[in-house]
Amino acid sequence: MKKAEFKGSYPDYKVLPKSDLPEFAFIGRSNVGKSSLINMLCSKKDLAKTSSKPGKTQHIVQFLVDDKWYLVDLPGYGYAKISKDLRHQFGDMIQTYLMDRDVMNCVFVLLDSRLPPQKIDIEFIEWLGVSAIPFCLAFTKTDKLKPKELIDNIANYKAKLLETWEELPEIFITSANDKLGREEILTFIEGVIKTINSRERDF
Repeated sequence: MKKAEFKGSYPDYKVLPKSDLPEFAFIGRSNVGKSSLINMLCSKKDLAKTSSKPGKTQHIVQFLVDDKWYLVDLPGYGYAKISKDLRHQFGDMIQTYLMDRDVMNCVFVLLDSRLPPQKIDIEFIEWLGVSAIPFCLAFTKTDKLKPKELIDNIANYKAKLLETWEELPEIFITSANDKLGREEILTFIEGVIKTINSRERDF
């Protein structure tokens, strides 16, 4: 990655500009460390705005990376202090974007590695599967745990998912502080883009 730049913040899926470039979305419960992870991936400290108050991202935010693809920051879900109407609005915005945006190639679901499987995360992951939306899992804040704790927590999450899934999606272990997982995620994205380009050349 050579450059990443903010391109726009959109209050509704319908006003997103049309694009032929592939998009990769990032989403998770509020306070999961999404902004910090995005800044780490892009090597820019303040590209995505971090806040001590969860629920800050309330729009669909686009960042253009290397003039080749868009990193999309989606509103967090599950924050109790925002109104029910606003939560419903976020839900509609996220659902419409993920289901109808043709250039959205994969959504990274961020999970707090310090916590046991959360109901709202499991339900969202199940919805992605039912809706046939491609996704990966990215465990955040892994530097906050001892190695044994991290292994056990991720194993618990995998076991929970395997209760209903035959096969697990791609999983990334990340830490914004340690820059852990950056190379793996960017390599994965680059691989998807190469596959897309190869398919286009075949037509």
